[in-house]
Amino acid sequence: MHVVEYMYQPPIIIKKVNIMDFKQLQSFVAVAKYQSFSVAAEKLFISQPTISTHIKLLEEELESKLIIRSSKHLELTPRGNEFFECATNILSLRDGLIERWSGNENTIIRISASTLPATYVLPEVLPGFSSIKPNAYFTIRQSNSDDVVRDVLEDRCSIGLTGTLCENDKLNCVPFYEDSMVIITPVNEHFLKLKTDATLDVRELLKEPIIIRESGTSGEKRADKLFNDLNMSESDLNIVARVNDPEATKNLVAGNMGVSLISHKAALDMEKEKRLLIFPVPGFEMTRKFYIIYKKDYVLQKDILKFIDYLKKFYK
Repeated sequence: MHVVEYMYQPPIIIKKVNIMDFKQLQSFVAVAKYQSFSVAAEKLFISQPTISTHIKLLEEELESKLIIRSSKHLELTPRGNEFFECATNILSLRDGLIERWSGNENTIIRISASTLPATYVLPEVLPGFSSIKPNAYFTIRQSNSDDVVRDVLEDRCSIGLTGTLCENDKLNCVPFYEDSMVIITPVNEHFLKLKTDATLDVRELLKEPIIIRESGTSGEKRADKLFNDLNMSESDLNIVARVNDPEATKNLVAGNMGVSLISHKAALDMEKEKRLLIFPVPGFEMTRKFYIIYKKDYVLQKDILKFIDYLKKFYK
């Protein structure tokens, strides 16, 4: 008698798997970004039912609820937030690869820059770079430093230029220029006399009517640091205006409205025209660096990398 041994193997159950595609990812990211199925459909030029289908397929494949939708609003679930970050990175990598390998000789370099780089740095740098890279085109968005970081993180630009050190672990933050903050005043007998006073205390200048920067700017953060170092608060200041634009600030100071703290680079032109006086702030750390920021996982085009290198060398 022969005994046959065998092992029972249960039947293999094959589960149907939906293979997510870029269109589904785009739909999900658009809904999350605009907080609306209808707006996402409008932005992507597809129908709202198609958007809903894409989201449904993603949720089925991931076996997770990604979006909670009510009659008034929608919100991402915790898994939805996690997937939004992954989907954004995947689409960003795809766009970078397409740009890099498209074979298009023209390069569009999208830059988000805070006020000083947008107003004083880029006008110095772009003509020279354009002469050696005539097929490079630039789109420039001017924002405050906080918005520049958001623009880079949310892929509204390729690189950002800002005066604030960014410590976000998703971004590279490379210094390229160093500047200092100075106090600017009108040109009149009072300030001309103070200009010759070697014992002048900076507090005396700050007791004058003063124009300060709006919140969210790197200039405002540097000014706040000086006030803190001097044990001064806003209540100790005679604030006559809050202005975001350095050109407007300089014109107000030149028109005898008050004094202000501003970038040395920004003040040089009016000092040369003898419309402003510049007072350094000795004894305090008033220098600040400007940084190029870009995503660590983004595939930058060769011309963008060349521009970053050119910018660093220009101010070296």
